[in-house]
Amino acid sequence: MVPRIPVSVDLVVLTVRFQALCALVWRRDKPPYEGRWALSGGFIHLDEDLPAAAERILAERAGLPGAPVHLEQLQTYGYPDRDPRQRVLSVAYLGLAPDLPASTEAHMSWQPVSSLLREMAFDHRRIMVDGIERARGKLEYTPLGAAFCPPEFTVAELRRVYEIVWGRVLDPRNFHRKVTKAEGFLVPTGDTTTRDGGRPAKLYRRGPATMLHPPMLRSLKD
Repeated sequence: MVPRIPVSVDLVVLTVRFQALCALVWRRDKPPYEGRWALSGGFIHLDEDLPAAAERILAERAGLPGAPVHLEQLQTYGYPDRDPRQRVLSVAYLGLAPDLPASTEAHMSWQPVSSLLREMAFDHRRIMVDGIERARGKLEYTPLGAAFCPPEFTVAELRRVYEIVWGRVLDPRNFHRKVTKAEGFLVPTGDTTTRDGGRPAKLYRRGPATMLHPPMLRSLKD
């Protein structure tokens, strides 16, 4: 007899809010893991494929219907003891977008990832860590970091996005050199601003590049 194993979809949805990398989570109100933070998720329907299930859960469970979130499959988690109630396979998706609104579901909330990684329900800490690392990697090879800035931004504002997502302080001069040399990443607007404080700083907008060349590698020395 072929065993029947339920398949769930869990979402790691990340954004930058209040100068911190935040994840959309909810606190469980019943066992198992009562009182612990958990990712939004749900079981796949028999008549839907995985991407459709992820979009449905983003709207219905995460409470972000119509939000401009690009979802990409992160990883599949299937070790036998990940759920103490029964054997469950989980297909995790990563969603990463700027300026995401509050959830329409009252029990969902944005929480800084730094406060979540101590203790989460099921294996959600492991899934969260994998999602954060994927997000950090995307900033190395894609211009996604600029999406978290205003339409016109300074290099200092862009550097702050990288520092928030990567969780480290970057050298301003080296960062400026790297982002301005990456082909098609930044386009000068010809204007300046003093909103960073100090001397007027050049304003840029996101360029046409879809991949960064050279990439913004996280090196030991920035």
